[in-house]
Amino acid sequence: MAAGRSPHPRSARQRAALRLLAAGCGLVGGLTLLGLVWPPSDRAVREQASGATTAANLADLPSRAITVLLIGSDADRRGAPTNQAAPPGPANSDALMLVRVDPQGPLQVLSLPVETAVRLPGDRQPVALGSLYRRGGPALVAGAVAELVQLPDGQPDRYLVLPRSALRELVDGLGRVELAPDRSMRYEDKSQRYRIQLEGGLQVIDGRQMEQLLRFKDEQEGEPRRRDRQQMAVDSILRQMGQSQQLQQLPDLLARLQNQVDTNLTQGEALSLLAATLQQSSPVRFSALPLKPAPQKTPTQTPTKPRRAAAEPLRQLDTAAGQRWPEGG
Repeated sequence: MAAGRSPHPRSARQRAALRLLAAGCGLVGGLTLLGLVWPPSDRAVREQASGATTAANLADLPSRAITVLLIGSDADRRGAPTNQAAPPGPANSDALMLVRVDPQGPLQVLSLPVETAVRLPGDRQPVALGSLYRRGGPALVAGAVAELVQLPDGQPDRYLVLPRSALRELVDGLGRVELAPDRSMRYEDKSQRYRIQLEGGLQVIDGRQMEQLLRFKDEQEGEPRRRDRQQMAVDSILRQMGQSQQLQQLPDLLARLQNQVDTNLTQGEALSLLAATLQQSSPVRFSALPLKPAPQKTPTQTPTKPRRAAAEPLRQLDTAAGQRWPEGG
């Protein structure tokens, strides 16, 4: 036998074929399980002649609870090479939430502070959770979140990356949204050619104003206050979606948004999750990942501005809080 030649080339080929066969079986099995979670039929198609659209006939519901990682990107558009910040750089996750949609229970939303300190294998120093998106995309963020929250294997089930243009399109597509900003907001960043000018109090806002609301950061209250506004925005958007006229337009709106977001959710799956959410009479249950107190900030004269996630002081996870998420899970 010649030196350096494999003694059993056929065995090697057989092992490779077996691996491919196993991978193929796993893919088929995964698709089969997916079909069990989301039935292929669309109730909206079957019942479109039944009259006014309701959440109940918008789509078939998932057969179990689904957890979705929502990533709010600070890039303006999907695939944008820079976030146009000063200095410019790849997109960060400006907002992070875990959303649990249960057809048998209320929607549960867990806010994930972007300033949470996480340590990646090989890193000497901890980094902000909000900075992981620029390093490894949704997969890296999902892995870190799963460890922080102690999610079961395989969760989160899905992810959705929402850039700012998609947020504006969503709100404008709903015909604007009613909410009450907690204060007047003023800020101008000439380097980004961006201005925030929003009044406080109950009003109807469009997509551009919603972006201003979510980008604004108080100098003293920082990210915690901004998370309160994120929850207010989620509540208001869902309330607007639940209106009969908006329910009829949701399939078309989701179709327009499909190419503006980065997600592994199909349009049918998204409709199914919305149907399960909007049919609930219980209010959304909001909570936040518990963190240890932030270091005291030194008062400065720096004007209030929407800063990047990495600028916020890192905060450690408060493991002593013993919070369990989701409730009843």
